[in-house]
Amino acid sequence: MVKHDVKDIKLAQKGKLRIEWAAQEMPVLKSIADRFAKEKPLKGIRVVACLHVTTETAMLMETLKIGGAQIALCASNPLSTQDDVAASLVKNSGISVFAIKGEDTKTYYKHIKSALSIKPQITMDDGADVVSILHKEEKALLKGVIGGTEETTTGVIRLKAMAADGALQYPIIAVNDAFTKHLFDNRYGTGQSTMDGIIRATNRLIAGSVVVVAGYGWCGRGVAMRAKGHGARVIITEIDPLKALEATMDGYEVMTMAQAARIGDIFVTATGDINVVAKSHFSVMKDGAIVANTGHFNVEIDIESLKKMSKKTRTMRDFVEEYTLKDNRRIYLLGEGRLINLAAAEGHPSAVMDMSFANQALCAEYMVKNAKKLQKTVYSVPEKIDKDISRLKLKAMGIKIDTLTPEQKKYLASWEMGT
Repeated sequence: MVKHDVKDIKLAQKGKLRIEWAAQEMPVLKSIADRFAKEKPLKGIRVVACLHVTTETAMLMETLKIGGAQIALCASNPLSTQDDVAASLVKNSGISVFAIKGEDTKTYYKHIKSALSIKPQITMDDGADVVSILHKEEKALLKGVIGGTEETTTGVIRLKAMAADGALQYPIIAVNDAFTKHLFDNRYGTGQSTMDGIIRATNRLIAGSVVVVAGYGWCGRGVAMRAKGHGARVIITEIDPLKALEATMDGYEVMTMAQAARIGDIFVTATGDINVVAKSHFSVMKDGAIVANTGHFNVEIDIESLKKMSKKTRTMRDFVEEYTLKDNRRIYLLGEGRLINLAAAEGHPSAVMDMSFANQALCAEYMVKNAKKLQKTVYSVPEKIDKDISRLKLKAMGIKIDTLTPEQKKYLASWEMGT
């Protein structure tokens, strides 16, 4: 059996069935896997993937392996691993996995280094932790890396900062910035799965509640949309005037977090920044306020301040920690402040991850073919890949669209014809 560190290899059969269930909603990735099986574009390429270990990720890993890659997979978040999926990948797919749900910080980084032991040529990140460790602690491995991909907004921000500083040592494609990723995964996937995680963790009625969403990027839009659909009164907090104006035009209330803190029942952070919900906000929250995060890292909620303000804590339910403040108000933190859609639920539905991971697979292929031409910076997903994935998804859904006639193409390319 391949090298691994998973919770229980006996969970493999359960994981196998759940992977098969997800596969039914991932026709785009399946079509790519069929082509990869014939062409082997990743033959002999060593790939280290630091992603959420879910059923959908399993489909991506199997696609890469079909394409000829040698893979080592580790978790990109301590609470996002599905242990049965990890076991199945090891036992049934022969893929090295180093991931256990609930692993502590020390184990999390040990697992990343275990994955890096295969000396990667391609990295796949969700949050840029692998890139960070390669550049800080495993510099000797950098010479063998030809390129990488990044899945999420937070990671892209980190990588662009590295590139701006001249610190990035190999080219990386920002998969998150693909239209077939952020317009669907971030909006529809995050929206549904975040509300799913909050409801699973709390079993609270959303209808009639005041839900405060911090950040009106694509993830925040999705959460706001789904909370509104459940019947919530939705408040948006923002620092970008354009996004704040857009949220207002979309029918939401917009105010500062200081104002929203006094009236919110459920708070969801989706910004990628630190201390978005802070001490001053905890000080005025209602008794029983629920605080959750759907950003990648557990930094958006100032948990240390919450601990210092509390006289006691207790676990009320799985993923629900009660903090009783000195004035006896209670604040409930979900999923340790980690991304709630994966901590308490199963992450994005397979149908949207089909497009996101199609981008990962095709960008890995693109990187292998074009790495020598690329600079050490962050690139957008090539437009052709984005459009090809859109076409494949439409075909799988049985949807046909029009094409331009020669006359229409000529008109769009000319300037002579007026009204």
